[in-house]
Amino acid sequence: MRKVLSYSFRWFVSLTALVFALVVSRGVAAQSNPDPFGFKFNSGQSVQPIFEGWSKTSGGGFLMHFGYLNRNYVETMEIPVGPDNKLDPGDPDRGQPTFFNARIHRMVFSVPVPGDWGKKELVWSVTVHGRTEKAVGWLEPEWEIDPIYFGKKRTAESLKNTPPKLTLDVPAAVTLPNALTLTAAVADDGLPVPRKRKPAAVGQETPPTLKPLADQADLPVNVPAIGAPRGRVPQTPLGLAVTWSVWRGPAAVAFSPTSPIVVKDGKAVTTATFTKPGTYVLRVIANDGELNDRKDVTVTVALKTTSQQ
Repeated sequence: MRKVLSYSFRWFVSLTALVFALVVSRGVAAQSNPDPFGFKFNSGQSVQPIFEGWSKTSGGGFLMHFGYLNRNYVETMEIPVGPDNKLDPGDPDRGQPTFFNARIHRMVFSVPVPGDWGKKELVWSVTVHGRTEKAVGWLEPEWEIDPIYFGKKRTAESLKNTPPKLTLDVPAAVTLPNALTLTAAVADDGLPVPRKRKPAAVGQETPPTLKPLADQADLPVNVPAIGAPRGRVPQTPLGLAVTWSVWRGPAAVAFSPTSPIVVKDGKAVTTATFTKPGTYVLRVIANDGELNDRKDVTVTVALKTTSQQ
């Protein structure tokens, strides 16, 4: 019986391909770039959509799973659905994000396709800073994944586990410069028992902090990875937690406290601070360590009018 590829191996293959592409491109750039090594960029780079695999549905169809890599360590951007952010064939809007946070985001959305999809391809393309990147999804047998347990064997505890359930108390509108209080009530069965978090990979999410020299104003800066001393990496139990993010909207939103927010007494409360008016779709995920409940909420942010002032 054919094994379903593990999620971690699937990502290893995808990221290996990305690294190879970067090495080739940087090898070409090295002819004119005096320092062609591994840079971290604050801004100005592209967004790479990634096809993570497919899974079967109970109705006989399939789900195509996608994530993305924003190559910038600081810059976020809005890319509305349209020529610069589309899926093909069919409706260009298949629920993909239009706001892209910095760095890697895995399994961010899934697209259902019918059982007779066959050998057709589903392509997600994203254009930013004049560069178009694509992810191509197809039903290659070896790309089948377990989107929940990622190929891991379920334990007796996980067999009993049920997903958490979210109930939201979020105002539909706010006027700048006021902040918005987001309250998520979460019911859960307490499984799996909370375990210690693993420390983040050293250097992966650390933004550039050094500045270029006077004659290097146009060059990016290569920042060495600096890890925490041994024995001083915090590993506190996480357990049931809530994560907020901008799914669609014109600008980044500051959440305080930052995600993930540990659920206490059945609730997780955070404050959202906006900088630009517009319509935002905020995504909230309650995760118990294995399973999750996910909801989207639309918030209209307005400027204070003269009469209000």
